[in-house]
Amino acid sequence: MKVDALCEKLNARVLCGTTDREFEGVYTGDLLSRAMSRVEADNAWVTIMANINVVAVANLTEPAVIVLAEDVVMQEDALGAAVENDLCVISSPLSAYEICCAIQKMAEEGS
Repeated sequence: MKVDALCEKLNARVLCGTTDREFEGVYTGDLLSRAMSRVEADNAWVTIMANINVVAVANLTEPAVIVLAEDVVMQEDALGAAVENDLCVISSPLSAYEICCAIQKMAEEGS
């Protein structure tokens, strides 16, 4: 599935990075120590955490996109670090649950 299609489906704003990338799989969670061991390369990582530590975890795990739920916007220092590290970060008005449901629907439709 493509990140740009995900943005459209989630009515998401691109905060930084490129959306012309594929993602495979999803991890949803806010506990960063848990995310470090669960987010896989090329996943979409759904979270409400938006601080510099999210960028650190993303650098280790290499998700295709960080999806911020509930219109969360990254803190300025975190966004700057995300840009420097070529991370894709988007923000959606949907809840984490709604985001996961939308991704499941995309998968079923073969998007």
